[in-house]
Amino acid sequence: MSDSWAIDPADAEAALVTLRGAKTVLMPMHQNVDADGLSSPLAMRHALAGYGVEAYPLISDGDFPSNLRFLPGVESVLVYGKDELPAYDLLCLIDCADLRRLGNFAKDDPSRLDGSVPIVNIDHHITNKRFGVVNIVEPEASSSAEIVAEILKLWGSELTEEIARNLLAGIYGDTLGLRTPSTTPHTIRTAADLLEAGADLEPVVDQLFRLKPRSTICLWEHALHNIRWSGPIIWTEMTQDGFQTCGAEMVEAEGIVNFLAGTQGSRVSVILYQDEDRQGWRVSLRGLERQLDVAAIAAHFGGGGHPRAAGAHIEGGEEEKHAFIKKVTELVAAIPAPDALSVGE
Repeated sequence: MSDSWAIDPADAEAALVTLRGAKTVLMPMHQNVDADGLSSPLAMRHALAGYGVEAYPLISDGDFPSNLRFLPGVESVLVYGKDELPAYDLLCLIDCADLRRLGNFAKDDPSRLDGSVPIVNIDHHITNKRFGVVNIVEPEASSSAEIVAEILKLWGSELTEEIARNLLAGIYGDTLGLRTPSTTPHTIRTAADLLEAGADLEPVVDQLFRLKPRSTICLWEHALHNIRWSGPIIWTEMTQDGFQTCGAEMVEAEGIVNFLAGTQGSRVSVILYQDEDRQGWRVSLRGLERQLDVAAIAAHFGGGGHPRAAGAHIEGGEEEKHAFIKKVTELVAAIPAPDALSVGE
């Protein structure tokens, strides 16, 4: 288990100088934002307020996930298309490996990301494009929240209860409660520091893993009913009709792909989420084998992520969907399978 990553203090200082030099910082988040993607910018907003810097997290595409409304400071989060954007002079992207993952914020006006507005880029995805004027990318970190915690330590920022609660949620969300192979001794020490700073573990575990509305059960029924096999691939799809019938949000389907990943006889699990306009699919891939890198598979389709968890987006309808599954099946089949399933690092 690797525990060797460290942020270059010069990079942390460059990030602080750049952020403090801004009048207003906008922090757009990746599509269908998860706990790490939302809590890390919220923690950064709290920290920057201590330096007199205004920063606004922005949900760039989709609705505000209801299960994340317990995070401190959510009242400051803007929703693209619903709230007016502030006059920002700096972008800070946290947990976003690719500018294309910024959804409608990027699609509606590509000039927002043409470099005229500088970007501070903080991330833990190995496929990050290093598009910032400052890049702090640590692929061995469990989450972007763990990186933000380390940055704030290097800055000498006060670890307030609000910051600690946000960062703990980010770490727990991306590690599934300290259970993924990316969880290192450093991760656990960071979580312990956050608990000592006043983070409350119970609401994090409740909102991320325990509590669920009835619509989630309906959505899981929809997903399990649609399960298919393609060679070593187990996959399902989440259609707009399914979401509408169940009255469910996109975030309610997030745990399904991890659940399917443990199915005996499968090597990779795939879930396809139909776009709202029904003209494409957002894809999540999961794998458990050491030698099978799903991020490399996702890269064939312009996506990326981590060796065990990755994603992509494909345009089109039924024909393109089935072509995608066929290609993923071919890519997985080309990788020799172990004699017995090998998990962990």
